Amino acid sequence: MIASPDPLRLTPLLAALLLTVGCSPPTEQAPSTGADTSVLASWADTPTRARIVDFVESVTREGGASFVAPGDRVAVFDNDGTLWSERPVYFQLLYAVDRVRERGEADPSVLDSDVLRAAAAGDMDGVVAAGHEGLAEIVAASHAGVTVDEFQASVRAWLDSARHPTTGRPYTRMVFQPMLELLDYLRANGFRTYITSGGGVHFMRVFAEEVYGIPPEQVIGSVGRTSYQVVDGAPTLQKDPGIAFIDDGPGKPVAIEARIGARPILAAGNSDGDFQMLEWTTAGNGPRLGIIVHHTDAEREWAYDRESPVGRLDRGLDEAQERGWVLVDMAEDWTRVFPDGG
Repeated sequence: MIASPDPLRLTPLLAALLLTVGCSPPTEQAPSTGADTSVLASWADTPTRARIVDFVESVTREGGASFVAPGDRVAVFDNDGTLWSERPVYFQLLYAVDRVRERGEADPSVLDSDVLRAAAAGDMDGVVAAGHEGLAEIVAASHAGVTVDEFQASVRAWLDSARHPTTGRPYTRMVFQPMLELLDYLRANGFRTYITSGGGVHFMRVFAEEVYGIPPEQVIGSVGRTSYQVVDGAPTLQKDPGIAFIDDGPGKPVAIEARIGARPILAAGNSDGDFQMLEWTTAGNGPRLGIIVHHTDAEREWAYDRESPVGRLDRGLDEAQERGWVLVDMAEDWTRVFPDGG
């Protein structure tokens, strides 16, 4: 596994290069029938937790002025930086670089450019120096030219073996325990929970149900080009180079409406890439809640916001209070960050 320098500044366009393909129709998710998880055990007893609990209790209290019918209880969550970490860079970029290295070890002739050789060597400075065109080349070499099934098998194998360069944890253990509890709490109270992320939809669908309890058809993400082909008599979906849709910034409300067909009543994000999603969600009629996860904990995770190369939070930080959004202070509002402590 390689480590990546913080100076790498990931713009929405750069993030959009990290795409997978495919998009399937949404289906209903049955509310959880498990025990009531309203305690939110990893949330400190702060006004932040109280606002979230008060909101959920108000929209589920039958006969109350703020009651929302179960069918309208839709909650959407960003993934990178909201449900799991996103440092030193988005995990999907680390997968892409590892995949190029693996392909180069198997067949050195595929490393036919400076940027691919830099990626294979773990030289992130060289990768950054190649700019967006170089990153597109890395993504094409690591994501395209395979079937969807082959790509997802590769992602699964990587998640099973790769470890985070700083913490040594599996990437699926870099998820935030308080957010897992929030997802469970919402489902226990009749909410349908969706992911809507700038990450590639096929990348996230590999682990979303196992890790978050969110099935693949309720994962909304950026979409790359794909084609239907019959190969050796077998119908396949082939991943092709190129971008079909960027699920970031103003693209998020567009994707939510197209996929879900309803405006959520709760939205959670962590960066200005989530601003329009929160703005659109909370502008609807009736009770609404916007949540921003603010990374303030340099000891247990990372502390960053306005100047971050990844997950920059600037406008959202300035406007959260006046818009009535809940600003989650990681250091103060969470008693632990990861499922295995810390």
